[in-house]
Order: sequence, then C-alpha cells, then structure tokens
Amino acid sequence: VQLQPSGGGLVQAGGSLRLSCAASGRTFSRYAMSWFRQAPGKEREFVAVSKSGGSIAYADSVKGRFTISRDNAETTVYLQMNSLKPEDTAVYYCAAKSYGSGSYLLRTSYDSWGQGTQVTVSS
Repeated sequence: VQLQPSGGGLVQAGGSLRLSCAASGRTFSRYAMSWFRQAPGKEREFVAVSKSGGSIAYADSVKGRFTISRDNAETTVYLQMNSLKPEDTAVYYCAAKSYGSGSYLLRTSYDSWGQGTQVTVSS
C-alpha cells in the first residue's frame, strides 16, 4: 500500500491541526494504520494506531489531545491534534501494518510508510 500524508504546518501552542494520510489499494481495511513522529535528534516514536478490528491506542504523551480515525471507504486515516504543545514539534509519519506482523508499537512491524509531514508548534 502506498501512503500520502498531508496537513502539516505551523501552529501556535494550544492550537489544532489535522493530518490526513491517503492510502492506495483495495485492502486498506485490513491494515492497522498508525501515526509515528520523529523530533530532531530523537528516535521515531509511536503516536496512535487504528487497528483493522476497530480498536485504537495512543501514546501516553498524546492521550486526551489527539484523536485517530479512519474512513475505510475513502482509504484515509486522520490524526486530529488539539491543545498542541511545542514538544509535539516533529515530522509525522503514517504507516500501515498487516495483521499479525508484530506489535503496533514497533517501527519494524510496519509494511509501508508515508513520506512524512512537518508539524511545528511555536511557544
């Protein structure tokens, strides 16, 4: 599956952004779709996952502020980010994981990655 993210940008602390990730392919609904992020000088880290069965999970750092959702008909996954903080500044990546390919927390479990979109939160 090929992934095309969009929606990054510059926002002030406390503001909101919505990221989108459009996927190609007819088997989108079978994939767990996740968002990861990578800040300068840091490892890429898990942010949120929408699993093929419908369950959702978040990193503790974004719980209550970020919401992941997916539209299987439109083969798109979204990340609504509210109450943004300067520490949310990073390149955000969407990723697709086949069922049974490993933990959703691990980067190595994912089959496909989008190119990344920059999110910058100013203080």
